Amino acid sequence: MTAPTRAYVAFGANLGDPAAAFALALERIAALPGTRIAARSALYRTAPVGVGVDLSSQPDYINAVIALDTTLAPHALLDALLAIEHEGGRTRDYHQAPRTMDLDLLLHGDTVLDDAGLVLPHPRMHQRAFVLQPLAEIAPTAVVPRHGAVADLLAGVSGQAIQRL
Repeated sequence: MTAPTRAYVAFGANLGDPAAAFALALERIAALPGTRIAARSALYRTAPVGVGVDLSSQPDYINAVIALDTTLAPHALLDALLAIEHEGGRTRDYHQAPRTMDLDLLLHGDTVLDDAGLVLPHPRMHQRAFVLQPLAEIAPTAVVPRHGAVADLLAGVSGQAIQRL
């Protein structure tokens, strides 16, 4: 039997009922084979973030990070997360579109991966307060491969507004 790997998943939503979407995500993730939720952060409110896109008309996001121990391989976990998003009403109308549920695989152990379907660690996580702040809450000693300790990375995003709910 494969030993579980600690993985971290970012949750975000800015349409519908984000709290209900978060509850659904937690329920479905906990039901995945070989997977248990180890921790979950508080919910946080943040403004939409994007590059080269006008996001001023979008509602704020509700964000969180979920820690899980899983025997699922990275691609299998990602496929499961995409299925949960779909069940939660996620559509991909255009890049940076508002969403009912977004689940991003941030880290899968110390795996470093860059292929057509998945990049680990998540390529922009070290630049986003809405990921780093909730991650630091549940894993203050976590390290992002190739970028450093989460606690150190927080200083680089200190100008991004984030509110714990």
